[in-house]
Amino acid sequence: MIIRSIDEVKTVEWGNGLSRRFLLEADGMGYTLTDTLVRAGTKSHLEYRNHLEACYCIEGSGEVIDTEGNSFPITPGVMYALDKHDPHWLVASPHEDLRLVCMFTPALRGDEAHNLDTDEFSEY
Repeated sequence: MIIRSIDEVKTVEWGNGLSRRFLLEADGMGYTLTDTLVRAGTKSHLEYRNHLEACYCIEGSGEVIDTEGNSFPITPGVMYALDKHDPHWLVASPHEDLRLVCMFTPALRGDEAHNLDTDEFSEY
């Protein structure tokens, strides 16, 4: 059995927020579970070429925008899944942080972080 509190998990500054990584590859579960904070007013170009991701909003608001420009509001109780390694923009409201519980498969090693200083989608 694995029991962890947010105060003892690996925290990664991923570019526009924090990723608190509760489960990692070394835990042998086959997936990663994170508590992710997206800072208010940020826009991140993201793509996961090696992982599938599902995110469930528990606080704040924002939107996910696909490469065709379709915008999907994200508020508490809304889940989105990137089931095709979808490139996307994750945008946090200008007025409040966005907080997501995210699951990645296969599991992350734990040190992955985005490079948001490029016009390309940040990937890992």
